[in-house]
Amino acid sequence: MDENQLPENYCKIEYKTVGENMECNIGAAGKAARLKLGIAAVLGGLVLAGIVLSGLLDGTIWWLGVAGAIFGGAFAIWEARVGWCVVRAMGFKTPL
Repeated sequence: MDENQLPENYCKIEYKTVGENMECNIGAAGKAARLKLGIAAVLGGLVLAGIVLSGLLDGTIWWLGVAGAIFGGAFAIWEARVGWCVVRAMGFKTPL
């Protein structure tokens, strides 16, 4: 079967070492949305880090926001790469 003939929700990569129950549960649109959201979150975290470093925002609490944005964005990028969504795995319906 040619790669262009694969169904939209087909996962090319299998991550059996991560977990046996992690099978592809999002389609191409969901992967694209998670990738865009993840990149935006990582970039936003980096911008926030620059603002904190410049002294415009004072206090160590802002570093939690930086860490959360970067970690969350990296997780969303990983979800897009694997084709697996933690929210869908818990049984919730998502629009994409």
